[in-house]
Amino acid sequence: MIRAIRGASAAARVARRAGGVQARGVSDLAEPSEPHVATAVPGPQSARVLQELGQLQDTRAAVFAADYDKSVGNYIADVDGNVLLDMYCQIASIPVGYNNPRVLRAAQGPEMARALANRPALGVFPPRDWAGVLRDAFMRVAPRGLDMVFTTAHGSDANELAYKAALMHHARTCRGARAVSERELASVMDNQAPGAPDVAILSFSRGFHGRTFGALSTTRSKALHKLDIPAFASWPRAPFPQLRYPLDKHAGANAQEEKRCVEALERILRTHPVPVAAVIVEPVQSEGGDRHASAEFFRAVRSVTSECGVLMIVDEVQTGCGATGSFWAHEQWGLQAPPDMVTFSKKMQAAGFYHTRALVPDQAYRNFNTWLGDPPRALIARAIVDEVLGQGLVAQVRATGAYLLSHLQPLAIRYHRLVQNVRGAGTFLAFDCPTAELRAELLHLLRQEGVNMGGSGELAVRFRPMLTLAKPHVNVFLTRLESVLNKMDQKHWPRA
Repeated sequence: MIRAIRGASAAARVARRAGGVQARGVSDLAEPSEPHVATAVPGPQSARVLQELGQLQDTRAAVFAADYDKSVGNYIADVDGNVLLDMYCQIASIPVGYNNPRVLRAAQGPEMARALANRPALGVFPPRDWAGVLRDAFMRVAPRGLDMVFTTAHGSDANELAYKAALMHHARTCRGARAVSERELASVMDNQAPGAPDVAILSFSRGFHGRTFGALSTTRSKALHKLDIPAFASWPRAPFPQLRYPLDKHAGANAQEEKRCVEALERILRTHPVPVAAVIVEPVQSEGGDRHASAEFFRAVRSVTSECGVLMIVDEVQTGCGATGSFWAHEQWGLQAPPDMVTFSKKMQAAGFYHTRALVPDQAYRNFNTWLGDPPRALIARAIVDEVLGQGLVAQVRATGAYLLSHLQPLAIRYHRLVQNVRGAGTFLAFDCPTAELRAELLHLLRQEGVNMGGSGELAVRFRPMLTLAKPHVNVFLTRLESVLNKMDQKHWPRA
């Protein structure tokens, strides 16, 4: 209730600044009622565009070339005239639909023009209204107990700078009241202790926290992400629970699995030869295969980190901004003490981490860079938060997700050889295919039917739709999913 009031008040301030003027050029496209497939996906024009682009950049991961002028709402258009229901949404990073009118107005106003034309070094010359932008874009949805925000460039950057904050806090705590020594200052220039101490960040098996240098040492999802890159070898990993589904039939085994993982975490924190400054964990291991754990598990992680004097960082880069049915996924854990930091990006369309004042470094210029974020991205984030709060999209996610889940479960029974381990919260859902090859076939056939989806981990098919997904979109999706499942079932398991 408090958040809604704060959100409404901020939205009113935004409206007053805009003066109620409608920006020109706002898309007048209407969202279609269903997909339109004119060619194979990808089609010949996509192939041409990607071939040209391939002369300048690596395009081997590209699926098709999009036409963002014609994409609208929950539908993405490609350059061949195909229009697909987008259940993947730029790897979970589009929150309120393509060409959303409120977001377009924010992009076209004079405030945005000034921000684009005069990019400031925010740590040295912040704009006069920067505090107001931070309040409206980030602090009105701040996680409980965290009263400051550090803005960054992207999700990996957010985690990387959160690690620096944790390491500085650890060193300051160990140093106590004494001043930094001349030996520390001299040794750090040679990357040696005591100025460059051997201190660790702990992450979990199969976790993903980014591809920048420090973040990569905590990423454990795919070997290819890490191959050939030097790493912080002393940074440990703890096991993350591998739950069995359906949950109600495996409650005892899952509880034992989570207990095993919590005990392993505590053992590492108490006995690891290198001190651990912080533990980072995702509410859902998104790139690692949509792996979940219970609220009880995360409460135990918070309890163990507190007892061991170790900071807890919650990586909400992919889960944040409403997709799990609460604005922040960790709100569903019922923590007695909040996390020490929460990182965000993707659907917020801006990046950073929330923290307490205790994590501000003891001197200026320590956790620092030239830009410290980007005002245009913050202005877009403000418009997104306005839309999410003003349209009640988090509640819509809960209702739509429950509806989608209730229809996926029967499909998992009927097509049990293709759809397994249905799971998730809100519309942040997933199921497994039995092999990577069958998953690739399913995703390809869905695109031919007009649905864009993606995978995660080795076997998972992940749902990452807009927050604006509603029951009619789900019905469109289910019709096409069942068509694909039926074709695959008949192909691989023909009936006599």
